[in-house]
Amino acid sequence: MRWFDKRYHSLNFELREIFNEKIFKLSLDGGFTCPNRDGKIGFNGCIFCSDRGSGEYASNRVLSIDKQIEDQINLLSNKWPNGKYIAYFQNFTNTYADVDVLRNKYEAAINCDDIVGIAIATRPDCLDDDVIQLLSELSKKTYLWIELGLQTVHDESAGFLRRGYPFSLFEEKVKKLRSYNINVVTHLILGIPNETKEMIFESISKISSMDIQGVKLHLLHIIKGTDLEKYYNSTKFNLLEKEEYIHLICDILERLNPDITIHRLTGDGSRDTLIEPWWSLDKRSILNGIDKELSIRNSYQGKYYLSKN
Repeated sequence: MRWFDKRYHSLNFELREIFNEKIFKLSLDGGFTCPNRDGKIGFNGCIFCSDRGSGEYASNRVLSIDKQIEDQINLLSNKWPNGKYIAYFQNFTNTYADVDVLRNKYEAAINCDDIVGIAIATRPDCLDDDVIQLLSELSKKTYLWIELGLQTVHDESAGFLRRGYPFSLFEEKVKKLRSYNINVVTHLILGIPNETKEMIFESISKISSMDIQGVKLHLLHIIKGTDLEKYYNSTKFNLLEKEEYIHLICDILERLNPDITIHRLTGDGSRDTLIEPWWSLDKRSILNGIDKELSIRNSYQGKYYLSKN
C-alpha cells in the first residue's frame, strides 16, 4: 500500500489530494499563554515545554498576524513563488483567550493572500462551547484542523508530563469537535520514562479507534531550560537511540489506522537549545531510515490494523 512514494499516509499526500498542489505551513505566534503557565492549572507548563511554548520555529509574537505571514511567505517565495499556505497557530494554547480576541486573530490569518487553511494548536480544557462554535464557523470559511497535545493515553504518564487533564476529557472534546465536523490532529510522545512499548501500542490502538484525522509522533527530546532537563540531569533516564526509534516508528505505523494522516514522524529540536539526543537533528536520515525499514519489511501503515478489522 502506498501514498505517492511513501508507505504511510503523509500530510503531503493528504494536502495534495485536497488542494492539488504543494501546500506549506507557516508557524505563527498568536501571543497566547497557557493555563498550565498562568496559574489556572500550574505555573511551569508541561515538563518538556520550552519558554517558547514548544514553538521554536514560530514567528516573533510582537508582530501582527498578517506581518508574520508576510515575512514567512517572503522567506519561501524564492523557492516556491506560487506557493499556497496554511496558517499554523503553534505556540502555547491558541484558544486560551476571549472569543472576540480569537476571532480577530484567526480572521486576520485567513484573510491574507494565498492562505488556504488554518491549524490551531490547543488543549482540550481550553475548548469551551463558545470556542467550539467559533471554530465551527471558521471551518465553513476555510480548511481547518485543531491540534490537541495528548502525548499519551495513560494518565499516570500524563501526570509525569504535567499535562494537567485526564484522557477522558480528551475523548469528550474530540467527540464534541467531530460533532461539528472539525478535523482533529493529536500529538503523541515516544520515549516517556517508564512507558513500555506495549503502553505506546495501547495509545496507538486507542487513537486508531477514535474519530481522529491526523497524528504527530514526537521523539522525547531534552530542551535547555525545561524541567525535563533538570529531571534528565538528575536521573539520566534512558533516551531512545536512533535505530531503536526508527524500528519503533515502523511498529507504530503498522498498527495505526491507515485513514489517519501522519503530520510528523519525529521531533524538531532546535540546534541552539537541544541537549539530547543529538541524532534527532538529522531529520532527513531518520525519515530515510523509516522508509528503508518499511521497505525491508515490505510493510506499510495499517498492515496489522487492517488484519484485525
